[in-house]
Amino acid sequence: MRITLQRMGLSEDALIGECNASFKQGTRFRNWSGCPDATEYTHPFSLPTDYAELNPANFWLSHGGKSAYADLVTPQARVIELGLAPKQVSAPHYAFTVNYGYHFDAGKFAALLHRHAVEKLGVRYVSANVERVDSDPDGDIAAVALDTGEHVEGDLFVDCTGQKALLIGRHYGSRLVSVKDVLFNDTAIAVQVPYADPGDPIASVTLSTAEPHGWIWDIGLSSRRGIGYVHSSAHVDEESAFSTLIRYVEESSPGVAPGSLSYRTIPFEPGYREKFWVRNCVAVGLSAGFIEPLEASALVLIEQSAKIIGEQMPRDREIMDIVADRFNAKMGYHWKRIVEFLKLHYATSVREDSDYWKDNREQRSWPEGLRRKMKLWQQQPPWHDDAPRLDELFPSASYQYVLYGMGFKPHYAVARNARFTRMRKRADEVFHGTRMKARQMESLLPTTRELVTAIAHRAAAQD
Repeated sequence: MRITLQRMGLSEDALIGECNASFKQGTRFRNWSGCPDATEYTHPFSLPTDYAELNPANFWLSHGGKSAYADLVTPQARVIELGLAPKQVSAPHYAFTVNYGYHFDAGKFAALLHRHAVEKLGVRYVSANVERVDSDPDGDIAAVALDTGEHVEGDLFVDCTGQKALLIGRHYGSRLVSVKDVLFNDTAIAVQVPYADPGDPIASVTLSTAEPHGWIWDIGLSSRRGIGYVHSSAHVDEESAFSTLIRYVEESSPGVAPGSLSYRTIPFEPGYREKFWVRNCVAVGLSAGFIEPLEASALVLIEQSAKIIGEQMPRDREIMDIVADRFNAKMGYHWKRIVEFLKLHYATSVREDSDYWKDNREQRSWPEGLRRKMKLWQQQPPWHDDAPRLDELFPSASYQYVLYGMGFKPHYAVARNARFTRMRKRADEVFHGTRMKARQMESLLPTTRELVTAIAHRAAAQD
């Protein structure tokens, strides 16, 4: 998202100042594993140090995995633990010390993008509802008829109509491929929770806490926290799910009365379109599909889709079919890999407190690709061949962070051959360097609250 906003010419100060935004450096998982020695772990955004040439998992495993994996391979784990920001106040827009994304108020962010697109980028915006889709004789969409009486003609239509999927689904009939047999969650209950004190620390990760029938997200903005319980309606009733969320708010937000807050139930069908680009219509966002908010995969796919459309905008109708075929193949690949990666979080748990976790551990609910990889990882740790494409949404390092954070221990013993001995020295140097970098960042970086406050003041002064 940093790259996209930078290309658009949108000021990062404006994002922070106008959208109650903060910085996200990864996800902190709590109580997912069920292992007494793996109650919490971090999936940071930064790759392990020297990851292109060195697979640190081999050497971590050779020591019996005694320390937390992320702590050993990247200084970002320590930065997250201390509540520090990903960069200094003086850093240029979009520059960073450790990799980051954002948490923000979605409504305010939409308004900021709207204003920037119309005022700076020349976008024409029409507020109306689609009443009818008019087609050419060959089956392409010729125009959409609006309830204002206007007909909007075009060569290419991007369907961003959410789960209604008015163009790609209702008009063209591209079916939704359900993945509910793999990923069971289909409902979320969301609530906005104020800070008890405006100066309370801001977590620069998404806090993800496992519950008996799902998990709770906890996202810190500058002005409030967004909290929600994602769960399976097949495993828990709505009243019990609501009680679980209330309990979490009470325990995590002293001084806040849960009964005074406004709650919203959001049902969803986990799945993705059979085809994302049909004739001259391409679906982006919820119209293309949605699974669950774990690891923010939906936002990643919006970024990827927009990038492809922008860079490969067809010059004529014949080229459009070629681009569409490539787009469908690429998006199909990404959705399948996302399903596989998200299922890894559940499949490796040993929790026994509910049928929800037991069902997730049943291999018949695992994608075939994950079953094969889990067998392979008994012999060797994940690395580049497990996520071989340059445009992978989740690199093999992400599999390592989750796999070993969940307490996975392979049956094999690391082969201590001549190559292992040679690389051992390099690994020790990398691990030592990681500790040194963490100490440097500890002394140089502000807290997330300090950075957000400084940027907001700077943005206000510019206005």
